[in-house]
Parts: sequence; structure tokens; C-alpha cells
Amino acid sequence: MSTLLKNATIIDASSPYHQQKKDILISDGKIEKIEDSIQQKKNYTVVNVDNLHVSCGWFDTSVSLGEPGFEERETIKNGLQVAAKSGFTTIAVNSNTNPIIDSKSDVEFLINKAQNSAVKLYPIAALTINSEGVDMAELYDMQQSGAVAFGDYNKPIENDNLMKVALLYAQNFDGLVLSFPKNNKIAGEGIANEGINSTKLGLKGIPALAEHIQIARDIFLLEYTGGKLHIPTISSAKSVELIKDAKKKGLKVTCSVAAHHLVLTDNELHGFDSNFKTNPPLRTKDDIKVLQKGVKSGVIDIITSDHNPIDIEHKKVEFSEAKDGVIGLETVFGALNSVLDLEDFINCITTKPKEIFGIENYSIKEGNIADVTLFDPNSDVTFTKEHILSTSKNSPFINKKLKGNVYGIFANNQLILK
Repeated sequence: MSTLLKNATIIDASSPYHQQKKDILISDGKIEKIEDSIQQKKNYTVVNVDNLHVSCGWFDTSVSLGEPGFEERETIKNGLQVAAKSGFTTIAVNSNTNPIIDSKSDVEFLINKAQNSAVKLYPIAALTINSEGVDMAELYDMQQSGAVAFGDYNKPIENDNLMKVALLYAQNFDGLVLSFPKNNKIAGEGIANEGINSTKLGLKGIPALAEHIQIARDIFLLEYTGGKLHIPTISSAKSVELIKDAKKKGLKVTCSVAAHHLVLTDNELHGFDSNFKTNPPLRTKDDIKVLQKGVKSGVIDIITSDHNPIDIEHKKVEFSEAKDGVIGLETVFGALNSVLDLEDFINCITTKPKEIFGIENYSIKEGNIADVTLFDPNSDVTFTKEHILSTSKNSPFINKKLKGNVYGIFANNQLILK
């Protein structure tokens, strides 16, 4: 099987063809030729679309799929199709399931369910048993079975000593520990960013301080223990400063930001639409400016969708009762393409996250495995419910203008187009 990508602008800083328009011939899952023009043959599958751009395959480090336990939200099979048609060749799946992914057999279940898919699935196993924050799970066994990191999804580790021990223990096998940035005692029963809007709307506030205190604690612990720490989905300006200072000290700390925190503010809450209820909450315009600068400067390592499907019974209810979470795979590119440089975006969704999570990144060169994303950065679209591929429809970008269009992927010797 051969696939020919015609007139593709290559966006890959590690490739000798970076920023060049080329034809790319893929045969048996590998890049056979990259030339100015390659003659079409009858047995070729040809992709010849408007303004085709090609980059290394995108990697989303925070995806929830529901299965096992919440299949009504999203199954693994459908979630992998959504990821592929949204441009992702690789996803890391959270232990946001029932049962929680906290054992060797749970990790193997996820991996086996994704066998033969175009999209590679890597489990992020729970750090603690049942994500209860009490007893550490069998991290080494889960890593041996294929887990790439360990963290309790959207749940902070409140026990300081437990986090200390986890950072120490994980060093024995070069494990990556995730710590969700939230102090529950400070956050209390808050459901929105503490500020002008939460006061106007009568919503209980979560101060950004809840995020800062947890990050500061984790940085102090990391300085004491050593090891590797990843802080997922930061949302405030001060958090960027804290992580920047920690990196200057030489600590092995990395962080991610969710796409919605780079473009949406708590002004969206005035309609009490629960699709804007997130964890961490949407913050302010000033926070967004600093977060975007953090991406451009390299302080923020990773951009993620933080894709978290929630069924209508738990989302289309009173704002205070609705579950946190939004779907985001379909909208990451379109939402950020107008506010970030294309190369900054690509770097934070390919090279850097793969390096942090220990996953190989295949540069676009002759002889390499073909693992690429196909897209057009220039088209405009108003995102509607009809564009949603996920089973759940809890998107904060419905009826918003997005820039760019994803055509699909070529990965694992499979071409998947929208």
C-alpha cells in the first residue's frame, strides 16, 4: 500500500525539508521519497487537498475516554477515531474511569483495546489506589505493562509525605509523576474563578491561590527529593512564574496548559452554560496573556485538549450541579491557531510532550516511519454541534469561529481522513 501526499508544506524543525513544499510518498508505513514532484501511479492513494500542511503526528497528553465504566460518555473505539480525525496520532489516557486504572491488568486492558488502531494509546495510571490519595499504587508493575506516567486525574495529592515518597520511589525506574495543581482546602466548594465575575454571578469562587500553593509545595518537595514532576493544566499567571523559577534552579519540572485556558475567560460564565465549567476554572484575560507568553517562551512545555467527555445527564443541569470538564480534541488546533505561532503550537504538541513522556518522535525524513498529521492552517470555520465527533457534546467552542482545518493523519500504516 502506497500513499502520496501532494504539494505538502512540511512543518518540522528537525527535518531537512522544514517549511518546504514537497510531494511525500509513503510505502508500507514508511516515508519512501520526499521530492518536488512524484509521479502518480494507479496503485497510489493520493491526498491532494487545498493548502496541505504536514507535521509530525500530534500527541495529546490528557485525554479521558470513559471506558471502562462510563461508555455512555465515550468508548475507546470512538475516542480513537475522534483523535485521529482531530489530528492526533498519539494520546495519553487518564485514569478517569470506573474502575480506576490502578493495576497492571487495568493498564493492559486499555492497551489491548487500542490494538491495531491508527492512534497509539498510552495509559496514565493512577498514582494512588482508586485515586483516593491514601496508598500509593503499584507504579513499577504498571510501568512495566505500558503506563507512561502516574497521576490521579484532576485530584490533588493532599498528603505531603505521600507525594514525597512517590517522587523518591519513581526515580528507581525513571517514572514521571503528575500532580494536579489544586489545594482543596483553599478551593473549598468553589466552582468558578474567584474574582469580579464570580461575585457578580453569585458563584462560589476558587482563588488562583489554590493553584499557587499546591505548585509551590510540589516544587519544594521536588527540590528535596529529585526526580521528574509534571504539573498538568495550569491556569494562572503566577503559576507560570513559579514554574519558570523552578526551571531556573535546574529542577526537572514540566507543565501543560489546556487549550481552553489559552483563549477563554470567566466572562463566558454570564450565560451559566455548564460547558464552560472546567477544572481548573476559566481565569482572566491577564492570565491568558501570561499563559500564551509562557508557551512562546518555553516555560509551558505542553498544550493539551484536556478532553473530558461528560454525558448530558451530568452536564446539562444547573451550573453548580454540573460536572467539570469539556471535550477538546476536535477544537485544539482551530482554537489556538489564531493566537499562537504555528511552530510554537506544533512544538508543544509534538516534540516536547513526546520527549517528556518518553515517546519517540518520528521526524519527516526519508526512511523514517510515517507518523504525520495533515492540516490546513488558513481556512476559517464556525464550529457547530454538527462538527462534534465525540459521543458527548460538552464543547465550550460551539458557535465560535475557529481558524484552520484538520484533514486527518497517517499513522501505524493507516490513512484516516475526516
